Amino acid sequence: MALPALPGSGVQFRRILAHFPQELSLAFAYGSGVFRQAGAAPSQSVHNMLDFVFAVDDSVTWHMMNLLKNRSHYSFLKLFGPKQISNIQSCGAGIYYNTLVQCNGRMIKYGIIGTDALIEDLFHWKTLYVAGRLQKPVKILTQNENGKLQAALLSNLKSAVTAAFLMLPESFSEEDLYMQIAGLSYCGDFRMIIGEDRSKVLNIVKPNVPHFQKLYSNILQECPQVVYKHQLGRLEIDKSPEGQFMQLMALPRTLQQKITSFVDPPGKNRDVEEVLLKVAHDPDCGLVVHQGISGIVRSSSLIQSSKTILTAGLFKILDLLLNAWTSCFMIQRKKS
Repeated sequence: MALPALPGSGVQFRRILAHFPQELSLAFAYGSGVFRQAGAAPSQSVHNMLDFVFAVDDSVTWHMMNLLKNRSHYSFLKLFGPKQISNIQSCGAGIYYNTLVQCNGRMIKYGIIGTDALIEDLFHWKTLYVAGRLQKPVKILTQNENGKLQAALLSNLKSAVTAAFLMLPESFSEEDLYMQIAGLSYCGDFRMIIGEDRSKVLNIVKPNVPHFQKLYSNILQECPQVVYKHQLGRLEIDKSPEGQFMQLMALPRTLQQKITSFVDPPGKNRDVEEVLLKVAHDPDCGLVVHQGISGIVRSSSLIQSSKTILTAGLFKILDLLLNAWTSCFMIQRKKS
């Protein structure tokens, strides 16, 4: 994560961060305003919205302090106070976004998530909402010495590699792996159909392969089930039923449960290990894993998007819809 992001971003991020309460266990910036994406002109990134996530130990206290400093960032929900805002935050993906905020000369969006909720998502993929963002390169701005959080961040990366292995063939390129990983959090996300450019994953990976390597090379080198030919940029994995069973057993708990609910007929009530053993022998094992991930992402993305109506407010919603429509129009125009 120490690789350079877009030029000059470091000082700007620190200036923006100074506008907020500093009681943060983790803060990171992500998206096209931080890392270059394919097809975008170098000057375009200066105008892109900057996206942030702040993890906090006590959401009620943090919102209370932020309301004192940045009351205008909030929608009408500020009238109900920090406790109610925190209650709304806990719904769905457990994150509360203030969007279309002018800060230090840039348009920003920032989400607040409880540290415990973040750790649970990283370990177990309860929603894959913030965990999915942290499977791609991000710019870490601050991080405290919470050992459990650090372990959860590493566990999330290992889980992303394992899930990608199950959906890839026996031999594949490094870029194929990063494409698969970057696409995990978009599986089942309705925004990829109605609002986002479908080539988004390719645009994220192509110019940022070194950033992905920085995240994953140590994990790949230490993984006993893969032959990592780093100089050639290729990998080979064990696709035997035994190998796939080991990978399935290493998946996050929520994904194992989703896979079990897809495969196990009603009334059978077999245990998770028995179902995963059956999936390991299935030629469509990768498809089953994909369905499980889609089930997690679909529900969390729908709930989180519906929360936007409350957290952003009417005028900001209309602005977001206009921007989404404009993006779709431009994409279709390029294709034609």
